[in-house]
Amino acid sequence: MTRTLVADTTKKIGESVLLQGWVDSKRDHGKVTFIDLRDRTGKIQCVGVGMMGEVTIESVVQIEGLVKERPENLVNDKEPTGAIELEVKAYEILNKAEELPLTLDTDGKDIGEEPRLRHRYLDLRRGRMQDILRLRSKFSRAIREHLYDKDFVEIETPMLTKSTKEGARDFLVPSRFQPGKFYALPQSPQQYKQLLMTAGFERYFQLARCIRDEDLRADRGFEHTQVDIEMSFVNRDQVMARVEELVKDAVKKVGGKLQNEKFPVVDYDEAIKKYGEDRFDLRTEQEKQDGTLAFAWVVNFPFFKKVDKADAAEVRDGKSGWTFTHNPFSMPLEEDLEKHLEMEDIGSIRTTQYDLVCNGYEVGGGSVRAHQPEVLINTFKVMGYSDEEIEASVGHMLQAFRVGTPPHGGIALGLDRLVMLLAGEESLKETIAFPMTSTGRTAVMDAPEMVGEEQLKELGIKIVSD
Repeated sequence: MTRTLVADTTKKIGESVLLQGWVDSKRDHGKVTFIDLRDRTGKIQCVGVGMMGEVTIESVVQIEGLVKERPENLVNDKEPTGAIELEVKAYEILNKAEELPLTLDTDGKDIGEEPRLRHRYLDLRRGRMQDILRLRSKFSRAIREHLYDKDFVEIETPMLTKSTKEGARDFLVPSRFQPGKFYALPQSPQQYKQLLMTAGFERYFQLARCIRDEDLRADRGFEHTQVDIEMSFVNRDQVMARVEELVKDAVKKVGGKLQNEKFPVVDYDEAIKKYGEDRFDLRTEQEKQDGTLAFAWVVNFPFFKKVDKADAAEVRDGKSGWTFTHNPFSMPLEEDLEKHLEMEDIGSIRTTQYDLVCNGYEVGGGSVRAHQPEVLINTFKVMGYSDEEIEASVGHMLQAFRVGTPPHGGIALGLDRLVMLLAGEESLKETIAFPMTSTGRTAVMDAPEMVGEEQLKELGIKIVSD
């Protein structure tokens, strides 16, 4: 007998079926034992007479039985299978569950982060967590399908790359073959996607894993996934229109509710004056209760800002006391290009950067990029870099710009944050299968950890204590 999924049992009344899944709950009434069997499609009540007494909650079982209609007074209208039950004829415990280290009969928010992440494979069995990760999958699929339909090409970029200036600290990976040298894990595919424009693909995307050594908080971790998009022969308005169409389509396909069909466009200075920051929430109190998503664009950001001396990454990047507000690969606004090239009135130079905000969060950011060598060179000169330092840092980009790179622009959308807002959650951890803890330790597997002297020696590394 082949397996039947729980959701299909409603069409098999009077038939014998074989079910496989987890014991969601158990009620023992002496000679009669009731269990709710759960698989990926739902739950069904199974009735065993003189059997199943030793079965434990969350055990994996296989059950053969007859699908029957429940008595009318016992119908459960809250469950899709509430009008039927399975009369158990035979069963097998495929894997018996021991006493669970955490309870699964709540949404999990009453349990501390440490036990939930240590036993994440159990935590993910909750209906809420299953729904969120399935929502994430459907949302990702909707994004992919929309972009494929618009002639975008999905291309993967390397995970081992070079340490460059992208606004955060890099995670470094030592090279065994070249002792003393290091790869960097990508903060984003920024430079590779620009190089793909040089290569002539014109429309690129990927759901990219990005890794940044940043201070942790509820809506940010060391790792995140972004919908990375780049287009050639476009201006700022064209990129924003294309991205807005994508976001609206994908949100609607997963049942999300939009405040506006046309996203408002707010000038950066106006946002600061009106809301006190560039990540604002446009919802009414009623819309907050309804789970409405209020998207808006913010434009005309300053290109540069004074270095925050308390931020080690900014101090390192901004040798002159100036550093970029978003990334160094952007174009200045056309009316500010001359000031940029002449390195005059630095604080007044604005960039083609555009941020997408939603419900008080930044959920995307991009710009029209520099595609001419002199523009990128002058960005680094503003930050105090010598010609030699510029060549060492972005010489490969400058070389590409000299062999026919088209005008281009793009964006990175934060997939984790978008799913968090769609699901009505307040922490990114609820949208990621195996997130890190608030102290930067991995879920389930206990990392980071010490490694043996032999492995360190092989990599040419020595641990030196303070």
